[in-house]
Amino acid sequence: MMSQTRKLSIAFYWHMHQPVYQISPASDYLMPWVRLHAVKDYLDMVSILEKYENIKLNFNLVPVLLDALIDYGEKGFHDIHSRLTIMDIAKLSRDDKKFILNNFFDANYEFMILPCEKYNKLYQKYTSSTEKNTDIFDNQEYSDLMALFNLVWIDHSHRNAFPRLKKLIKKGSGYTKEDRVEIIKIQRQIIKKIIPAYRHFIEAGKIEVTTSPYYHPILPIMLDIKGIKKSNSDLPNNLNMDSDAQEQIKTALDRIEQLLGKRPQGMWPSEHAVSPKTLNMMSEHGIKWTISDEGILSESINFEFVRDFKGYMEDPYRLLKSYKYNNIKMVFRDSVIANLISFEYYNHNSVAAANDLYDRIKVVQSKLLSSPDENHLLTIAMDGENCWENYIEDGSVFLNAIYNLIENDPSLETVLLSDYIEKDTPKPLSKLASGSWINRNFNLWIDEPLKDLAWTYLKHVKDDFTDYAKKNPQSRNITNAQRELYICEGSDWFWWYGEPNDSGQDNLFDYIFREHLKNVYLYLGLDIPAFLETSLNEGIAKPSRYPKNAFTQQITGIENDEWLNAGCIDIPDGPVLKEDKLFDRICFGYDTNNLYFRFYINPYVKELPATKKRMYQMHIYMKNQSRKQTLSPVRVIHKTENVLPVIKEKFHNELQISLFDGKIYKARLIKALNNNLWALKSDKGINSAYSKTADVGIPFESLEVAPGETVGFLFINATYGLKDCIIPNDLLLSIQRPE
Repeated sequence: MMSQTRKLSIAFYWHMHQPVYQISPASDYLMPWVRLHAVKDYLDMVSILEKYENIKLNFNLVPVLLDALIDYGEKGFHDIHSRLTIMDIAKLSRDDKKFILNNFFDANYEFMILPCEKYNKLYQKYTSSTEKNTDIFDNQEYSDLMALFNLVWIDHSHRNAFPRLKKLIKKGSGYTKEDRVEIIKIQRQIIKKIIPAYRHFIEAGKIEVTTSPYYHPILPIMLDIKGIKKSNSDLPNNLNMDSDAQEQIKTALDRIEQLLGKRPQGMWPSEHAVSPKTLNMMSEHGIKWTISDEGILSESINFEFVRDFKGYMEDPYRLLKSYKYNNIKMVFRDSVIANLISFEYYNHNSVAAANDLYDRIKVVQSKLLSSPDENHLLTIAMDGENCWENYIEDGSVFLNAIYNLIENDPSLETVLLSDYIEKDTPKPLSKLASGSWINRNFNLWIDEPLKDLAWTYLKHVKDDFTDYAKKNPQSRNITNAQRELYICEGSDWFWWYGEPNDSGQDNLFDYIFREHLKNVYLYLGLDIPAFLETSLNEGIAKPSRYPKNAFTQQITGIENDEWLNAGCIDIPDGPVLKEDKLFDRICFGYDTNNLYFRFYINPYVKELPATKKRMYQMHIYMKNQSRKQTLSPVRVIHKTENVLPVIKEKFHNELQISLFDGKIYKARLIKALNNNLWALKSDKGINSAYSKTADVGIPFESLEVAPGETVGFLFINATYGLKDCIIPNDLLLSIQRPE
């Protein structure tokens, strides 16, 4: 006799967000991501529901994103990219062309550039050229490059709705100014459809829309920085931003209701960052429910969700329940499924990936037979835009496949979260842990030198604003100045400052952040403080990275106290599965004759099953900073055209370290030759060992660094030559060899 299958409810919950890319309300956007994601993601993610009778979806729309869509679709705003696109080629300056070369190949190569013959030819011509000067292309090629860049970002689903778009795509080359102007006009027409489409599907009962605080701030930090920051931090104990947090919540709810006709019942806290104070404030504004990550649930109920190496949860029951903390209900997402969709499934056949997700859902369902409850909810909540460019056909094959599988399985249903939560009986939550979706803490936004400096800048400007507002309560510009502060409270600035994240355009994010802080003073008619004129990236020293003194180290791969005085860099977890992270910390030190490195290897690396084992490779690039040497460029392959300035430097030596199946292979030292070449060098004297840690010792003489001279270096994790991360990502570390 077959056992009866319990029905499982599924909540797909797609989060749509972009920060403010303008420096003033009337300026062009400095980055094109709102426009490009608007024509690639926002409309087709909801219009796909026209194909399905029973599929229901949940969306989180951040108000600042909707404001930008209105700017583009209704008000005719431009970003730098679109304004260049509609220009007469003959009027492009050399700087304009340089910008086009550096930015108009910013698209996924496999699915956006390669399928387009002319675009690929331009890309190959550009990448194969040794001299990246503006003469590489003629005027027609510049025209084609701008047209094709804008065309490949438009989702395939829009071609039937715009017959002229099909003709422009088919043309392939020889694009005129009129063609480029028309492409931008078509994009605007697509963007104008987005907000009405969401409103239509809300009215049809097919989707629920929630929101986040208006400019996407991390509310727990705003409300309780004292309880979050490190005890020895120089950050203030109170940001005095409670009223700002209140306003960011209220105005977000008001704006969504105004644009979409229905006030949200739920709120997606920015970065799933929650705390008791945050939820209590949400409840005060009539919010009935919110969401966070499974890690926060684990901390709150003191229960770890044990998974095997495939990510299957041994006991999913607690994750499939709704909860209630004080007056607000909560659901918690399955983080492994979200990470698979975001970072793994696009490496596989889309239909096979959808079937893998379906199998995971059915495995979860199969473990409910002994549950004492009737209702169970699997929450799949994640960014709804950034991953799809890595999928074939922008993710439509994957999404259609998984929606079809669920639609045709009567034991599964997709639900609107408010509907489900209303009928469910939530479990009481006596304690709510504070934290975010990454590492169950807030370390990606605070407690790092550059991030803390950004918070210090913001607090200083906030205090100046508050002082002015008290003295001049009738000033007409207080509202405008306050808006600038709200913008600067957004999470994105702190995410990109410092380590470990790299946007490829960190300097631009820094510029926009400081311009909005300056705007506060401009609106109030006050002098701009001098500190806002200097990039934060230039305004901070990092002495904590360096060793306290020399020490001689035995190369054993076993942890010991000798490394307590070493320089160290901690590597926070990024938004990937733990087993994909190679090391948690790098330490470095020296004695009279040797330079030492220690890598604290993620224990998952040794525990992986045979089918997942792979060769891990680390590269240390070094050069003598005290005298001239023959130097050659870094040899790793970059995933995008965005390259950090630090990696553009040249080096005298490259040390390659390889790990496989719990063993460290003999380190290879490579020396720079003339004409940007490299050659193997004798590895005499280089020692290495791997047990708990991977240790390497290398003689200064092998690096041609004499007593009193300084060696600069950086680390690159680049398995199979493909760059994963650069540490540090802003400047070289350095060690002076003792006299």
